Amino acid sequence: MPRPLGEQMMLRVLAESNGTALSITDEEMLEGMRELARHEGLLVAPEGGAVWLAARKLLASGWLAPGEQILLLNTGSADKYMENAANRWEK
Repeated sequence: MPRPLGEQMMLRVLAESNGTALSITDEEMLEGMRELARHEGLLVAPEGGAVWLAARKLLASGWLAPGEQILLLNTGSADKYMENAANRWEK
């Protein structure tokens, strides 16, 4: 997203919490949606797929520790996105 609504607030929170940010491609977002649907039975919104893949990347990089407890939030359902993702969903 080029200029998110809460950009300044998010950047401040990242700095104050010693957090991090990373990018997720559209393909990775769809991969996360597919993975959560296939293995967990969850039809998450694209943001949910992105957050899942981001957590996996952070775990693989060592930024998150194995066994560390974290909370991932999904703010919607894949239902309203299926028409747009349908041609790229099956793999």
